[in-house]
Amino acid sequence: MSRIPGVVLDVELSAPLPSVHVFDTLGHRREAAWVIVRLFTEPLAMVRLDLPSDDELSPAALLDGILAECRNAIAARIDVAMLTPDGIPLSALAATPPFLAGRARALELAPPVTVVICTREHPDELRDCLISLTDQEFDRFDVLVVDNAPVGDRTRHVVEEFRGRLTIEYVAEARPGLSRARNAAIAALSREPGERIVAWTDDDVRADPHWVAEIVRAFGDNPAAVAVSGVVVPAELRTDAQAWFEQFGGHSKGRGFLPDEFGPHTAQSPLYPLPAFGVGANMAFRLHALRTLKGFDEALGAGTPAQSGEDTLIFSRLLDLGATTLYHPAALVRHVHRADLDGLRTQMAGYGAGLTAFYAALIRDDPRRLVRLLRLVPTAVKDLTSNDSVRVGTVRKDFPTELFAANRRGMLAGPWRYLRGLRASAPAGAATKTPVGLR
Repeated sequence: MSRIPGVVLDVELSAPLPSVHVFDTLGHRREAAWVIVRLFTEPLAMVRLDLPSDDELSPAALLDGILAECRNAIAARIDVAMLTPDGIPLSALAATPPFLAGRARALELAPPVTVVICTREHPDELRDCLISLTDQEFDRFDVLVVDNAPVGDRTRHVVEEFRGRLTIEYVAEARPGLSRARNAAIAALSREPGERIVAWTDDDVRADPHWVAEIVRAFGDNPAAVAVSGVVVPAELRTDAQAWFEQFGGHSKGRGFLPDEFGPHTAQSPLYPLPAFGVGANMAFRLHALRTLKGFDEALGAGTPAQSGEDTLIFSRLLDLGATTLYHPAALVRHVHRADLDGLRTQMAGYGAGLTAFYAALIRDDPRRLVRLLRLVPTAVKDLTSNDSVRVGTVRKDFPTELFAANRRGMLAGPWRYLRGLRASAPAGAATKTPVGLR
Protein backbone atom coordinates (compact mmCIF):
# COMPACT_ATOMS: atom_id res chain seq x y z
CA MET A 1 0.00 0.00 0.00
CA SER A 2 1.46 3.39 -1.00
CA ARG A 3 1.58 6.31 1.40
CA ILE A 4 1.69 10.08 1.14
CA PRO A 5 2.91 12.46 3.86
CA GLY A 6 -0.33 14.30 4.30
CA VAL A 7 -3.39 16.17 3.17
CA VAL A 8 -3.73 19.95 3.41
CA LEU A 9 -7.19 21.21 4.27
CA ASP A 10 -8.91 24.38 5.44
CA VAL A 11 -11.15 24.08 8.48
CA GLU A 12 -13.56 26.90 9.27
CA LEU A 13 -14.42 26.63 12.96
CA SER A 14 -17.71 28.50 12.58
CA ALA A 15 -19.00 25.82 10.16
CA PRO A 16 -19.55 22.06 10.66
CA LEU A 17 -16.18 20.32 10.81
CA PRO A 18 -15.36 17.55 8.32
CA SER A 19 -14.21 13.99 8.86
CA VAL A 20 -10.65 13.49 7.60
CA HIS A 21 -10.28 10.26 5.70
CA VAL A 22 -7.07 8.29 6.05
CA PHE A 23 -7.15 7.12 2.42
CA ASP A 24 -7.43 9.44 -0.56
CA THR A 25 -9.50 8.66 -3.66
CA LEU A 26 -6.59 6.72 -5.20
CA GLY A 27 -6.13 4.53 -2.14
CA HIS A 28 -2.99 6.24 -0.84
CA ARG A 29 -2.68 6.25 2.93
CA ARG A 30 -2.27 9.71 4.41
CA GLU A 31 0.04 9.98 7.40
CA ALA A 32 -1.12 13.35 8.67
CA ALA A 33 -3.50 16.23 8.16
CA TRP A 34 -2.02 19.71 7.85
CA VAL A 35 -4.98 21.84 8.93
CA ILE A 36 -5.25 25.54 8.18
CA VAL A 37 -7.44 26.66 11.07
CA ARG A 38 -9.79 29.56 10.34
CA LEU A 39 -12.33 31.47 12.36
CA PHE A 40 -14.72 33.66 10.37
CA THR A 41 -12.25 33.29 7.44
CA GLU A 42 -9.26 34.53 9.48
CA PRO A 43 -6.39 32.01 9.38
CA LEU A 44 -5.13 31.39 12.92
CA ALA A 45 -2.68 28.50 12.59
CA MET A 46 -1.54 25.53 10.56
CA VAL A 47 -1.77 22.43 12.74
CA ARG A 48 -0.25 19.04 11.91
CA LEU A 49 -2.34 16.13 13.20
CA ASP A 50 -1.34 12.48 12.86
CA LEU A 51 -4.08 10.36 11.31
CA PRO A 52 -5.23 7.04 12.78
CA SER A 53 -3.84 3.90 11.15
CA ASP A 54 -7.01 2.54 9.57
CA ASP A 55 -9.89 4.87 10.38
CA GLU A 56 -10.98 8.44 9.82
CA LEU A 57 -10.36 11.41 12.07
CA SER A 58 -13.82 12.34 13.31
CA PRO A 59 -15.03 15.95 13.56
CA ALA A 60 -14.84 15.72 17.36
CA ALA A 61 -11.28 14.39 17.27
CA LEU A 62 -10.35 17.07 14.75
CA LEU A 63 -11.66 19.79 17.04
CA ASP A 64 -9.80 18.32 20.01
CA GLY A 65 -6.56 18.29 18.03
CA ILE A 66 -7.04 21.89 16.92
CA LEU A 67 -7.77 23.08 20.45
CA ALA A 68 -4.70 21.28 21.79
CA GLU A 69 -2.52 23.29 19.42
CA CYS A 70 -4.12 26.72 19.21
CA ARG A 71 -6.61 27.18 22.02
CA ASN A 72 -5.10 30.52 23.04
CA ALA A 73 -5.42 32.04 19.57
CA ILE A 74 -9.06 31.00 19.44
CA ALA A 75 -9.79 32.15 23.00
CA ALA A 76 -8.46 35.61 22.14
CA ARG A 77 -11.35 35.94 19.68
CA ILE A 78 -14.33 33.98 21.05
CA ASP A 79 -15.39 31.94 24.04
CA VAL A 80 -13.93 28.51 23.29
CA ALA A 81 -16.98 26.92 24.92
CA MET A 82 -18.99 28.06 21.89
CA LEU A 83 -17.11 25.68 19.60
CA THR A 84 -18.68 22.36 18.69
CA PRO A 85 -17.99 19.88 15.86
CA ASP A 86 -21.17 21.29 14.27
CA GLY A 87 -19.81 24.85 14.21
CA ILE A 88 -21.05 27.92 16.04
CA PRO A 89 -24.82 28.46 16.14
CA LEU A 90 -25.80 31.76 14.56
CA SER A 91 -27.88 32.51 17.63
CA ALA A 92 -24.67 32.60 19.67
CA LEU A 93 -23.33 35.61 17.74
CA ALA A 94 -24.42 38.99 19.00
CA ALA A 95 -23.07 40.88 15.97
CA THR A 96 -20.90 40.61 12.90
CA PRO A 97 -17.54 39.16 13.98
CA PRO A 98 -14.98 41.99 14.39
CA PHE A 99 -12.60 40.44 11.86
CA LEU A 100 -15.23 40.50 9.10
CA ALA A 101 -16.47 43.97 10.07
CA GLY A 102 -12.92 45.33 9.93
CA ARG A 103 -12.35 43.92 6.46
CA ALA A 104 -15.57 45.43 5.17
CA ARG A 105 -14.61 48.89 6.49
CA ALA A 106 -11.15 48.72 4.92
CA LEU A 107 -12.49 47.81 1.51
CA GLU A 108 -14.85 50.78 1.24
CA LEU A 109 -12.09 53.22 0.20
CA ALA A 110 -9.57 50.84 -1.35
CA PRO A 111 -6.78 52.36 -3.48
CA PRO A 112 -5.91 51.05 -6.96
CA VAL A 113 -4.26 47.60 -6.81
CA THR A 114 -2.23 45.75 -9.42
CA VAL A 115 -1.34 42.08 -8.99
CA VAL A 116 1.91 41.25 -10.79
CA ILE A 117 2.91 37.73 -11.84
CA CYS A 118 6.36 37.26 -13.36
CA THR A 119 6.57 33.99 -15.29
CA ARG A 120 8.89 32.14 -17.61
CA GLU A 121 7.60 29.28 -19.79
CA HIS A 122 5.10 27.96 -17.21
CA PRO A 123 1.79 28.45 -19.03
CA ASP A 124 -0.12 25.72 -17.20
CA GLU A 125 0.97 26.97 -13.77
CA LEU A 126 0.15 30.54 -14.79
CA ARG A 127 -3.33 29.49 -15.85
CA ASP A 128 -4.01 27.93 -12.44
CA CYS A 129 -2.75 31.06 -10.69
CA LEU A 130 -4.98 33.30 -12.80
CA ILE A 131 -7.98 31.07 -12.12
CA SER A 132 -7.46 31.70 -8.40
CA LEU A 133 -7.52 35.45 -9.05
CA THR A 134 -10.91 35.22 -10.75
CA ASP A 135 -12.41 34.11 -7.42
CA GLN A 136 -11.34 37.02 -5.23
CA GLU A 137 -13.73 38.54 -2.71
CA PHE A 138 -12.36 42.00 -3.60
CA ASP A 139 -12.45 42.43 -7.36
CA ARG A 140 -11.35 46.03 -7.90
CA PHE A 141 -7.83 45.16 -9.04
CA ASP A 142 -6.02 44.59 -12.30
CA VAL A 143 -3.37 42.03 -13.24
CA LEU A 144 -0.05 42.47 -15.01
CA VAL A 145 1.72 39.38 -16.35
CA VAL A 146 5.41 39.81 -17.17
CA ASP A 147 6.66 37.19 -19.61
CA ASN A 148 10.37 36.80 -18.89
CA ALA A 149 12.65 35.91 -21.82
CA PRO A 150 9.85 34.22 -23.79
CA VAL A 151 10.73 31.63 -26.43
CA GLY A 152 7.19 31.36 -27.78
CA ASP A 153 3.66 32.69 -27.46
CA ARG A 154 2.24 30.26 -24.90
CA THR A 155 2.22 32.75 -22.03
CA ARG A 156 0.62 35.45 -24.15
CA HIS A 157 -2.10 33.00 -25.21
CA VAL A 158 -2.87 32.18 -21.56
CA VAL A 159 -3.23 35.89 -20.80
CA GLU A 160 -5.63 36.25 -23.72
CA GLU A 161 -7.79 33.46 -22.26
CA PHE A 162 -8.51 35.65 -19.23
CA ARG A 163 -9.52 38.86 -20.98
CA GLY A 164 -13.06 39.51 -19.90
CA ARG A 165 -12.60 37.50 -16.71
CA LEU A 166 -9.85 39.73 -15.32
CA THR A 167 -8.61 43.23 -16.13
CA ILE A 168 -5.30 41.93 -17.37
CA GLU A 169 -2.29 43.20 -19.32
CA TYR A 170 0.79 41.51 -20.77
CA VAL A 171 4.39 42.75 -20.84
CA ALA A 172 7.43 40.91 -22.22
CA GLU A 173 10.90 41.38 -20.71
CA ALA A 174 13.52 39.99 -23.08
CA ARG A 175 16.37 39.80 -20.57
CA PRO A 176 16.20 36.68 -18.36
CA GLY A 177 16.02 37.07 -14.59
CA LEU A 178 13.21 37.50 -12.08
CA SER A 179 14.46 40.86 -10.82
CA ARG A 180 14.59 42.17 -14.38
CA ALA A 181 11.00 41.03 -14.85
CA ARG A 182 9.98 42.70 -11.59
CA ASN A 183 11.66 45.93 -12.66
CA ALA A 184 9.90 45.78 -16.03
CA ALA A 185 6.61 45.67 -14.12
CA ILE A 186 7.59 48.70 -12.02
CA ALA A 187 8.52 50.62 -15.16
CA ALA A 188 5.21 49.76 -16.82
CA LEU A 189 3.16 50.73 -13.77
CA SER A 190 5.10 53.96 -13.28
CA ARG A 191 3.72 55.20 -16.59
CA GLU A 192 0.23 55.18 -15.07
CA PRO A 193 -0.91 58.26 -13.12
CA GLY A 194 -1.40 58.18 -9.37
CA GLU A 195 -0.30 55.96 -6.52
CA ARG A 196 -1.18 52.29 -6.26
CA ILE A 197 -0.50 49.09 -4.36
CA VAL A 198 1.59 46.53 -6.24
CA ALA A 199 0.98 42.96 -5.04
CA TRP A 200 3.34 40.24 -6.20
CA THR A 201 2.84 36.52 -6.46
CA ASP A 202 4.30 33.63 -8.48
CA ASP A 203 2.91 31.40 -11.19
CA ASP A 204 3.13 28.34 -8.89
CA VAL A 205 0.92 30.02 -6.28
CA ARG A 206 -2.83 29.82 -5.78
CA ALA A 207 -4.31 32.93 -4.15
CA ASP A 208 -6.81 32.49 -1.33
CA PRO A 209 -10.17 34.14 -2.15
CA HIS A 210 -9.52 36.79 0.51
CA TRP A 211 -5.90 37.49 -0.49
CA VAL A 212 -6.30 40.82 -2.29
CA ALA A 213 -8.89 41.97 0.24
CA GLU A 214 -6.51 41.36 3.13
CA ILE A 215 -3.61 43.13 1.43
CA VAL A 216 -5.89 46.14 0.94
CA ARG A 217 -7.04 45.90 4.56
CA ALA A 218 -3.45 45.80 5.88
CA PHE A 219 -2.52 49.00 4.05
CA GLY A 220 -5.82 50.66 4.94
CA ASP A 221 -5.43 49.93 8.64
CA ASN A 222 -1.78 51.07 8.62
CA PRO A 223 -1.42 54.15 6.38
CA ALA A 224 2.26 54.57 7.30
CA ALA A 225 3.22 51.11 6.06
CA VAL A 226 4.96 50.89 2.69
CA ALA A 227 5.04 47.08 2.40
CA VAL A 228 3.00 44.05 3.44
CA SER A 229 3.76 40.35 3.28
CA GLY A 230 1.43 37.47 4.03
CA VAL A 231 1.69 33.79 4.85
CA VAL A 232 2.49 31.07 2.29
CA VAL A 233 1.08 27.63 3.04
CA PRO A 234 1.51 24.43 1.00
CA ALA A 235 -1.04 23.70 -1.70
CA GLU A 236 -0.36 19.98 -1.29
CA LEU A 237 1.92 17.58 0.57
CA ARG A 238 1.83 14.49 -1.59
CA THR A 239 5.56 13.74 -1.60
CA ASP A 240 8.27 13.54 1.04
CA ALA A 241 10.15 16.39 -0.62
CA GLN A 242 7.15 18.70 -0.23
CA ALA A 243 6.78 17.75 3.44
CA TRP A 244 10.51 18.21 4.07
CA PHE A 245 10.41 21.71 2.60
CA GLU A 246 7.54 22.57 4.93
CA GLN A 247 9.45 21.12 7.89
CA PHE A 248 12.33 23.44 7.08
CA GLY A 249 9.98 26.37 7.48
CA GLY A 250 8.40 26.52 4.05
CA HIS A 251 8.34 29.98 2.54
CA SER A 252 7.42 31.88 5.69
CA LYS A 253 10.41 30.51 7.65
CA GLY A 254 8.89 30.28 11.09
CA ARG A 255 6.92 33.51 10.98
CA GLY A 256 3.69 31.68 11.87
CA PHE A 257 0.26 33.31 12.01
CA LEU A 258 0.83 36.20 14.42
CA PRO A 259 0.65 39.62 12.73
CA ASP A 260 3.77 41.71 13.14
CA GLU A 261 5.07 45.17 12.37
CA PHE A 262 8.65 46.08 11.51
CA GLY A 263 10.05 49.56 11.64
CA PRO A 264 12.45 51.91 13.41
CA HIS A 265 11.70 50.39 16.82
CA THR A 266 11.40 46.72 15.87
CA ALA A 267 13.36 44.20 17.90
CA GLN A 268 14.45 42.23 14.83
CA SER A 269 17.44 43.67 12.99
CA PRO A 270 16.68 44.85 9.44
CA LEU A 271 19.83 42.97 8.43
CA TYR A 272 18.77 39.60 9.86
CA PRO A 273 15.82 38.04 8.00
CA LEU A 274 14.95 35.17 10.34
CA PRO A 275 12.08 34.78 10.77
CA ALA A 276 11.47 36.26 7.36
CA PHE A 277 10.44 39.90 6.88
CA GLY A 278 8.48 38.80 3.82
CA VAL A 279 8.56 36.48 0.85
CA GLY A 280 8.43 37.10 -2.88
CA ALA A 281 5.50 34.77 -3.47
CA ASN A 282 3.27 36.96 -1.30
CA MET A 283 4.31 40.58 -0.92
CA ALA A 284 2.90 44.00 -1.72
CA PHE A 285 4.34 47.52 -1.81
CA ARG A 286 3.27 51.06 -2.36
CA LEU A 287 4.57 51.85 -5.83
CA HIS A 288 6.41 54.98 -4.69
CA ALA A 289 8.56 52.89 -2.31
CA LEU A 290 9.67 50.58 -5.13
CA ARG A 291 10.49 53.55 -7.31
CA THR A 292 12.45 55.24 -4.51
CA LEU A 293 14.58 52.10 -4.10
CA LYS A 294 15.02 51.93 -7.89
CA GLY A 295 13.47 48.50 -7.96
CA PHE A 296 15.01 45.10 -7.37
CA ASP A 297 18.71 44.18 -7.51
CA GLU A 298 19.17 42.48 -10.88
CA ALA A 299 22.11 40.42 -9.61
CA LEU A 300 19.74 38.57 -7.26
CA GLY A 301 16.73 36.33 -7.79
CA ALA A 302 15.76 33.40 -9.96
CA GLY A 303 17.62 33.36 -13.26
CA THR A 304 20.86 34.73 -11.73
CA PRO A 305 23.82 32.82 -10.28
CA ALA A 306 22.59 33.76 -6.77
CA GLN A 307 19.18 32.17 -7.54
CA SER A 308 17.22 34.06 -4.87
CA GLY A 309 17.44 36.90 -2.33
CA GLU A 310 15.92 39.82 -4.22
CA ASP A 311 12.78 39.81 -2.09
CA THR A 312 14.72 39.73 1.18
CA LEU A 313 16.91 42.62 0.04
CA ILE A 314 14.01 44.89 -0.89
CA PHE A 315 12.46 44.46 2.57
CA SER A 316 15.80 44.92 4.32
CA ARG A 317 16.55 48.11 2.42
CA LEU A 318 13.18 49.54 3.33
CA LEU A 319 13.62 48.69 7.00
CA ASP A 320 17.17 50.05 7.08
CA LEU A 321 15.80 53.35 5.80
CA GLY A 322 13.33 53.51 8.70
CA ALA A 323 10.23 52.49 6.76
CA THR A 324 7.39 50.46 8.27
CA THR A 325 6.51 47.06 6.84
CA LEU A 326 3.89 44.57 7.98
CA TYR A 327 3.47 40.84 8.26
CA HIS A 328 -0.24 40.17 7.76
CA PRO A 329 -0.96 36.42 7.79
CA ALA A 330 -4.62 36.90 6.87
CA ALA A 331 -3.30 37.57 3.34
CA LEU A 332 -2.77 33.91 2.52
CA VAL A 333 -1.62 32.09 -0.61
CA ARG A 334 -0.88 28.44 -1.36
CA HIS A 335 2.36 27.34 -3.00
CA VAL A 336 2.94 24.17 -5.00
CA HIS A 337 6.22 22.93 -3.54
CA ARG A 338 8.77 21.02 -5.60
CA ALA A 339 7.79 17.38 -5.58
CA ASP A 340 11.14 15.59 -6.05
CA LEU A 341 14.26 15.36 -3.91
CA ASP A 342 16.59 16.62 -6.66
CA GLY A 343 14.46 19.72 -7.13
CA LEU A 344 14.34 20.35 -3.38
CA ARG A 345 18.10 19.89 -3.07
CA THR A 346 18.64 22.50 -5.77
CA GLN A 347 16.16 24.83 -4.08
CA MET A 348 17.86 24.47 -0.69
CA ALA A 349 21.23 25.27 -2.24
CA GLY A 350 19.68 28.26 -4.00
CA TYR A 351 18.19 29.58 -0.77
CA GLY A 352 21.57 29.29 0.93
CA ALA A 353 23.28 31.12 -1.92
CA GLY A 354 20.59 33.78 -1.98
CA LEU A 355 21.00 34.45 1.74
CA THR A 356 24.74 35.16 1.63
CA ALA A 357 24.39 36.94 -1.72
CA PHE A 358 21.90 39.19 0.06
CA TYR A 359 24.58 39.99 2.63
CA ALA A 360 27.08 40.67 -0.13
CA ALA A 361 24.60 43.11 -1.68
CA LEU A 362 24.16 44.90 1.65
CA ILE A 363 27.91 45.33 2.07
CA ARG A 364 28.28 46.49 -1.53
CA ASP A 365 25.62 49.15 -0.94
CA ASP A 366 27.35 50.35 2.22
CA PRO A 367 30.62 48.72 3.44
CA ARG A 368 30.00 50.22 6.90
CA ARG A 369 27.27 47.62 7.37
CA LEU A 370 29.96 44.99 7.82
CA VAL A 371 30.42 46.01 11.47
CA ARG A 372 26.70 45.63 12.15
CA LEU A 373 26.66 42.26 10.40
CA LEU A 374 29.56 40.96 12.48
CA ARG A 375 27.55 41.65 15.63
CA LEU A 376 24.88 39.28 14.30
CA VAL A 377 27.27 36.33 13.87
CA PRO A 378 26.53 34.74 17.31
CA THR A 379 22.79 34.80 16.58
CA ALA A 380 23.37 33.26 13.16
CA VAL A 381 25.57 30.50 14.57
CA LYS A 382 22.94 29.67 17.18
CA ASP A 383 20.20 29.52 14.55
CA LEU A 384 22.31 27.21 12.38
CA THR A 385 23.21 24.80 15.16
CA SER A 386 20.55 24.91 17.88
CA ASN A 387 17.82 22.27 17.76
CA ASP A 388 15.20 24.74 18.98
CA SER A 389 16.00 27.59 16.59
CA VAL A 390 13.47 28.99 14.14
CA ARG A 391 15.52 27.58 11.26
CA VAL A 392 15.56 23.92 12.34
CA GLY A 393 13.15 23.67 15.28
CA THR A 394 10.36 22.16 13.16
CA VAL A 395 12.56 19.60 11.37
CA ARG A 396 11.61 15.99 12.11
CA LYS A 397 13.80 12.89 12.31
CA ASP A 398 13.12 11.89 8.71
CA PHE A 399 14.57 15.13 7.31
CA PRO A 400 17.58 14.26 5.07
CA THR A 401 20.84 15.71 6.37
CA GLU A 402 22.01 16.10 2.78
CA LEU A 403 19.56 18.99 2.44
CA PHE A 404 21.32 20.87 5.25
CA ALA A 405 24.60 20.21 3.48
CA ALA A 406 23.21 21.58 0.20
CA ASN A 407 21.94 24.68 1.98
CA ARG A 408 25.34 25.35 3.55
CA ARG A 409 27.22 24.76 0.30
CA GLY A 410 24.97 27.40 -1.20
CA MET A 411 25.80 29.80 1.62
CA LEU A 412 29.52 29.42 0.97
CA ALA A 413 29.05 30.15 -2.73
CA GLY A 414 26.58 33.01 -2.40
CA PRO A 415 28.93 36.02 -2.32
CA TRP A 416 30.86 34.81 -5.36
CA ARG A 417 27.64 34.09 -7.20
CA TYR A 418 26.49 37.62 -6.44
CA LEU A 419 29.67 39.03 -7.95
CA ARG A 420 29.12 36.90 -11.07
CA GLY A 421 25.59 38.24 -11.28
CA LEU A 422 26.81 41.81 -11.00
CA ARG A 423 29.23 41.34 -13.87
CA ALA A 424 26.46 39.85 -15.99
CA SER A 425 23.79 42.45 -15.18
CA ALA A 426 25.46 45.85 -14.90
CA PRO A 427 27.09 48.00 -17.60
CA ALA A 428 30.78 48.66 -17.09
CA GLY A 429 31.29 51.12 -14.28
CA ALA A 430 27.64 51.14 -13.23
CA ALA A 431 26.76 51.12 -9.54
CA THR A 432 23.52 51.15 -7.61
CA LYS A 433 23.40 52.72 -4.17
CA THR A 434 20.66 52.60 -1.59
CA PRO A 435 18.74 55.92 -1.47
CA VAL A 436 19.20 58.09 1.60
CA GLY A 437 15.50 58.04 2.45
CA LEU A 438 11.97 57.40 1.35
CA ARG A 439 9.96 60.22 -0.10
